[in-house]
Amino acid sequence: MDIGCLETVVANSAYVSARGDGSASAGRDKKMRAKLKLPHITQCEHLKGSLDLAFGAICVKQPIGKRLFQQFLEETDEFKAAGGLWKSIEDYNTAEEAERPQAAQKSINRYFDSASKDFCAFLEEKAIMRAKEDAKHGHGDLFKEAEQQLLKHLEASALAKYTESLHFGRFLQFKWLEGQSVTDEWFMDFRVLGKGGFGEVCACQMKATGKMYANKRLNKKRLKKRQGYEGAIVEKRILAKVHSRFIVTLAYAFQTKTDLCLVMTLMNGGDLRYHVYNVDEKNPGFSEARAIFYTAQIICGLEHLHQNRIVYRDLKPENVLLDDAGHVRLSDLGLAVELAEGKDKTKGYAGTPGFMAPELLKGEEYDSSVDYFTLGVTLFEMIAAKGPFRSRGEKVENKEVTRRILNDPVTYPEKFSAECKACCEGLLAKDPAGRLGFKNNECAELKQHPLFQKMNWGRLEAGLVEPPFVPDPKVVYAKDIGDVGAFSTVKGVVLDDTDKAFYDDFSTGNIPIPWQEEMIETGIFGELNVWGAKGSVPQDLDRNARPAAAATAKSGTCLLDPDTRPRSRTHWHHLPLGRQADAQPLLPSSSSNH
Repeated sequence: MDIGCLETVVANSAYVSARGDGSASAGRDKKMRAKLKLPHITQCEHLKGSLDLAFGAICVKQPIGKRLFQQFLEETDEFKAAGGLWKSIEDYNTAEEAERPQAAQKSINRYFDSASKDFCAFLEEKAIMRAKEDAKHGHGDLFKEAEQQLLKHLEASALAKYTESLHFGRFLQFKWLEGQSVTDEWFMDFRVLGKGGFGEVCACQMKATGKMYANKRLNKKRLKKRQGYEGAIVEKRILAKVHSRFIVTLAYAFQTKTDLCLVMTLMNGGDLRYHVYNVDEKNPGFSEARAIFYTAQIICGLEHLHQNRIVYRDLKPENVLLDDAGHVRLSDLGLAVELAEGKDKTKGYAGTPGFMAPELLKGEEYDSSVDYFTLGVTLFEMIAAKGPFRSRGEKVENKEVTRRILNDPVTYPEKFSAECKACCEGLLAKDPAGRLGFKNNECAELKQHPLFQKMNWGRLEAGLVEPPFVPDPKVVYAKDIGDVGAFSTVKGVVLDDTDKAFYDDFSTGNIPIPWQEEMIETGIFGELNVWGAKGSVPQDLDRNARPAAAATAKSGTCLLDPDTRPRSRTHWHHLPLGRQADAQPLLPSSSSNH
């Protein structure tokens, strides 16, 4: 075994070991975990004046905010029924198809029947009747109207009381913790997975939580030399704007002395192109069922991008990555573009030959419909193991590929079912006006296509549909380290104050929604969100109690809160829950030694 192979084996072993068994506490650094502590309420209540306190922002979109708001509803008699209805609707949306009728009827009996003690009187009669009628006929979205009225009611009646509650105080504590600075101290880097135009991508681990990520390191001098600042900030802004389980997510943005770092979702399973062609080279391509699953998840990712007025422009199998469990996410948003305010279309040549839509190739203005043309090409390739306008390995100029896209019909192999062929035809329509895709701010028409008739979209969007393939956790789907290649040293570039200002603007630290998801997913939220007996006020939320951290006077005297006075070891277990970790035996000062 040569040195290069040995280096890859050792790096892969360390990387696979770091990934661990997936448990919440796997890979945690105890010292860094100890730094994740909630402050006393008096240290963070000022945040109330600077946060966006819109209902949707703090009670629906932010994962920790939503959890605490729902906890407030559950523990407040006035809103208990409304909170129960909300959770009941969420349970229904993620229920197995066979369990949905029973779940629907249970909700209707409890919250829609005026004789029930939990009847939600704020619901309009129309919404009540619709839910009852739709339940009889098995309609999937029977609670859609009721949910809209529920959220409207909670915004009008519960929001103001919530923002004065202890639960909102706990939310402010988490927002304070979320806002703390982030440096490379918090991360352990592992093997290099690949490289881009400005630097390497390596696997890394957030030390305090144990969560694995991919760290895209953009070399500062290389960025400046190749005029990459604008592209870097656009990619970072778009990544920070989107939050979907079907798109690679940006979790942290910080800088080191030499690099700008984008810490993103780690996708261990490789890309779809690899799985189409390389896993079984004698029988390339996917079964139709497997291709349908991936296509459905891609649709959810595209829908989220388009609801945020972002056109992807580079959908293709190699930009769709698999995670440990076999779910897919869209990646590489380097060619994505945000639609300008007040405009529904954009212009510009971008994409990959063989995937670009006719209107883009003709230099016309286009909207999100170009992404559904690329979806059609991707779906075709997943099943046929070749593109609809160019066979794999075929030597043909881009000009000829363009001609085929503009003029030639697509020929389908026999392995395509009638439904799959019809869906591809709808996606590959040369006229965008007749193409399947994003309409009225959603992909409802596409999701209702016969190809997806067995798909439970609610469960899919919640990540509860079992994938058709699960990557081997012991395999590293990446090139050998020696094959990745190394960058040469950048010479003749001097960084000035203008560059420093750009780097500081780029390094925004934690990205709120992914950070909150990480705290929940790794169990940190549950460990920190501790409450006392019902009716009592936790000390860290008691404005009349002093912060637990001891204040130190200039003389060096340690000022102790009465509850943190030294105790004998035999009474250590009598400390209140949550205070044991903070209290430490006091060592005598040097002046007291005899």
